[in-house]
Amino acid sequence: IVVNLKFKNGALGSINVTTLTYPKNLEGSLTILGEKGTVRIGGVAMNKIETWQFADSNPMDESIHEVNTSPKSVYGFGHLDYYRNVVDILDGKAAPIVTGREARKTVEILEAAYKPI
Repeated sequence: IVVNLKFKNGALGSINVTTLTYPKNLEGSLTILGEKGTVRIGGVAMNKIETWQFADSNPMDESIHEVNTSPKSVYGFGHLDYYRNVVDILDGKAAPIVTGREARKTVEILEAAYKPI
């Protein structure tokens, strides 16, 4: 699936998705190319910051690669924090990391991708 996006602020984006790589899943990745910087997160489970370059430096730049992990599968560790948040919400200890309203935007993009032209 290839989806081209135009955001309200005029920014352009694209989403390229496949689950049919041979002989197995190669990676998940997210690349952001901007006027003042570039970020690429990749790896088999989007577990490695591969590129982190900005016009202006930030104290976080020195330690950004410390967040890299080595999961055993494509599923990684990403869902654990989300599930912890759900439990904390149910216990009345936290607010949602992602609201239903924000999550709906993702569903709307996916539904639009499957609509015939």
